[in-house]
Amino acid sequence: MKTPGQMGARVKHLWRQARHRWWSRLGLDLLLFALVFGAVATWQTRRLPVGAPAPDFTLRTLSGDTVRLAELRGQPVVLAFWAPWCGVCKAESSTLSQLQGTVGGSARVLSVAVAYDDEADVRRFVREHDVDYPVLLGGGALTRAYAVEQFPTTFFVSAEGRIERAVIGYTTLPGMLWRLWW
Repeated sequence: MKTPGQMGARVKHLWRQARHRWWSRLGLDLLLFALVFGAVATWQTRRLPVGAPAPDFTLRTLSGDTVRLAELRGQPVVLAFWAPWCGVCKAESSTLSQLQGTVGGSARVLSVAVAYDDEADVRRFVREHDVDYPVLLGGGALTRAYAVEQFPTTFFVSAEGRIERAVIGYTTLPGMLWRLWW
């Protein structure tokens, strides 16, 4: 029977051996990165209303139409909050376009411009970044209802109108698809 000291020495020996193999080091480093990344993402979204019914709204689009969230029930909705001055939002706009093209009619991709001084700023952003998904004009009341404090913040709303997931910051197309469908 091994003593606790012998077992501890064995664990230390195995740990040192694992750290000398490149694939083992890589695996441990990736695991550590994933744990830290997951912890940060969880901490960032801790105040967002995940699991709650999505607060309803009626907003005007840049083209003058109105969109009411409750009328979109029956299909999932990706709802991205952004600001025209946000650099990360600029990078993510092409991802939202790709998402719109990928999901087609099986889900709705909407963006809500908030934290802007003038509607002309939003129009310039849309023109400069070839935005091809609906852009809604939101304001402070809506950002408070969704507890949005950072940009971009993206919500994944189920066909039943519940917020299933949320993410803050840049998200890749595979990340958005994963959050939308799983």
